[in-house]
Amino acid sequence: MQTIDVKRLADQQANGEIDLIDVRMPTEYREVHADGAVNVPLDSLDPGAVVQMRNGRSEEPLYVICKSGNRSSKAVQKFLDAGIDNVVNVDGGTTAWVNARLPVVRGKKAISLERQVRIAAGSIALIGSLAAIVTGNVYFAGIPAFIGAGLTFAGVTDTCGMGMMLSKMPWNQCSGDKSCSV
Repeated sequence: MQTIDVKRLADQQANGEIDLIDVRMPTEYREVHADGAVNVPLDSLDPGAVVQMRNGRSEEPLYVICKSGNRSSKAVQKFLDAGIDNVVNVDGGTTAWVNARLPVVRGKKAISLERQVRIAAGSIALIGSLAAIVTGNVYFAGIPAFIGAGLTFAGVTDTCGMGMMLSKMPWNQCSGDKSCSV
């Protein structure tokens, strides 16, 4: 997998047009993104559609960025699996871009998806535990057990069902917001 550091990429961007896609969630992208990046969320990434939107620039490298490099690595792998190999992962992601004080676009702040999952999981587990204690009904203890099993599964597989569901909620969408769409 090809990689590039943010400073080298910014130099290339300053010397001409590059294609940079940001594969984070729309709300993350809206909060802060590298200047010139286009949002194409990983969960809806279609490598063929991205190649088509490049308007004949498929011979040029396509750069992929996320927050730190994990999701962009997965996105690059999707391109490679689709037979598209001129794709480069941006080392350190948007975090490195911001830390290097490179040009960014800032927008509306949002609660991160990870934080939303912690709030939802903690609330559901707390309610289930309290219901079991207050009512004396042991079946309510199944609620926090289910949440615990889900969090364990998410940690082991690096796939979070609750996060996927929360990402589809209206407050995590950017319908009609030009700063969030391709």
